[in-house]
Amino acid sequence: MSSLHVLASNGDQLYFAGVNWAVLLIVVIKVVISFSVCMGAVTLMIWFERKAISDMQSRIGPNRAGPWGILQSLADGIKLFFKEDLIPDKGDRFVFKLAPYLSVVPALLVFTVIPVGGIVTVAGHTFQLQVADPPIGILLVLAMSAIGVYGILLAGWSSGSKYPLISSVRASAQMISYEAALGMTVVTVVLITGSLSTRTIVDAQGGGAWHWNVLRLGIVPFVLFMIAGVAETNRPPFDVVEAESELVGGFNTEYSSIRFALFYLAEFLNTITMSAIIVTLFFGGPSGWIPPIPHLEWLFPILWFLIKTVIFCFIFVWLRGALPRLRYDRLMDLGWKRLIPASLAWMLLVAGFLISAWWGVGLAVAVIAGAIVLSRSFRLGGELAEADRAVLPTLGTRPVPPRLLRESTDGEEGGNL
Repeated sequence: MSSLHVLASNGDQLYFAGVNWAVLLIVVIKVVISFSVCMGAVTLMIWFERKAISDMQSRIGPNRAGPWGILQSLADGIKLFFKEDLIPDKGDRFVFKLAPYLSVVPALLVFTVIPVGGIVTVAGHTFQLQVADPPIGILLVLAMSAIGVYGILLAGWSSGSKYPLISSVRASAQMISYEAALGMTVVTVVLITGSLSTRTIVDAQGGGAWHWNVLRLGIVPFVLFMIAGVAETNRPPFDVVEAESELVGGFNTEYSSIRFALFYLAEFLNTITMSAIIVTLFFGGPSGWIPPIPHLEWLFPILWFLIKTVIFCFIFVWLRGALPRLRYDRLMDLGWKRLIPASLAWMLLVAGFLISAWWGVGLAVAVIAGAIVLSRSFRLGGELAEADRAVLPTLGTRPVPPRLLRESTDGEEGGNL
């Protein structure tokens, strides 16, 4: 048996009989459809976010271009395409042009390993409604997420300006911090599923909502993944990378025309792909109730996947309209002091109970003890930071501790009001 057949036996049935022109044609069609769906979904997502936010804020939103303003995103894209493309004189021209693609291409590649439906048969060829199902699919998702950091970092560095550079450094620190929590929650899913394949992860959640990983893992990994996913995509309330009041306009300040549109496209595409990943890992992907309607069974998994993904896209929009932006130091504290220890602790608990009940109980005791020690350490560290004394010698004088300064300032502002 050839190596191709060995790989095929664990993957898509399309390759079971070998590769010929018909198989290649089906693969090309799946790639084209996936790309077209991503582009159309981004256009609709931009319009949906504008309309939803405007409704939350008692505004009208886009209502001129097309019915209900649905063509406004297309009009904006055409405008950006024909605007003048500017490149800074002091910037690195090659890296400046390359950076937007390092943000868009990983987002497109992530969507290729997401199962959007079940298994169908066309012209005697049975295949999955998924562009590719590599045995390390979930690792590909994490790898593409890491590559997306380079697009933002190189965009700020190659602009030849200090403000985009500051923003890109912020972005890299934020995304790397939350990638750790994101990765450990994914490891928790892999532990209970026993596979890195996204299709296998979805199949393991079949049989009803009570088999979904969100319930099997105790909800906590889903909550941690959701928070880390919002921070990873630079969405509010974690959008300090583009804090206009502090950084002018963020890492893309020097970009214009189609290159700016590519960053804009990548941001909304990452929102859609992150929603699809959440559905795949925790909510069964395209699995759901399929009514016995002849010749239409293949359609209902797609509908279930779309419904679940749209719900999470709305949650991303809802968070933007409801929550204020976090201060950067608190954002980093949340990632390093809360999410990473919590995701690591829950991963150890899941691993322990998969071995045996006694291992699980022992690790639960160890996790509780570690949580007590960590919380006390963080509390003492915060008290020392606000006190006059410190463990290390200070380089300068601080006449008033920050806590007392804030209290006195807040009191004065309250009195003036």
